[in-house]
Amino acid sequence: LFRAVTDPTKGRVEVEGLQNMLGALKTARQDALQRRRVMGGYDTSETSTATTVATVTKPVDILLVSVSPDALEDFETPFGTFYDQKRQGENMIPNEFPSLRYTTLQFGKYEDNFVGEDLELQFETVDSKQGNAEKEVPKGKRRINRRDAARAVAEALTRPELQGQKVEVWTDQMN
Repeated sequence: LFRAVTDPTKGRVEVEGLQNMLGALKTARQDALQRRRVMGGYDTSETSTATTVATVTKPVDILLVSVSPDALEDFETPFGTFYDQKRQGENMIPNEFPSLRYTTLQFGKYEDNFVGEDLELQFETVDSKQGNAEKEVPKGKRRINRRDAARAVAEALTRPELQGQKVEVWTDQMN
């Protein structure tokens, strides 16, 4: 994100790099599955599959960190607008790599000087915005401290209900 803001020509490189990483991850998973099948270590019985799924929640394959709409100014680059490039990367996972488990976090604007640390994290699913209008923070005013953003990433890895979701993240209050 920082590179794309400071040098707009780098944004396209980041989208292509994401596509290369996702392709390699998908290929590695397919190769491992094929090796297990060939070696006889792949049990296709329904009882073992049901037991495994019930007892083990698999983590996400990729957690993509992006920027919330209206967090930064949109600007034109040689490869389209800044936000168009960000959304292209976000949409790439479910559209081109549907077998991968993912979570996309869209952070509010980073603010270390005027936003306190260790505040309550707010998660809002992008597709199903259901919120209390009284408590809702306007998108342009959503902020997050960098340390809280790191904590949100760790929390997103441990929350299975966020899997397969695009989620906006910010903190509750400003100092």
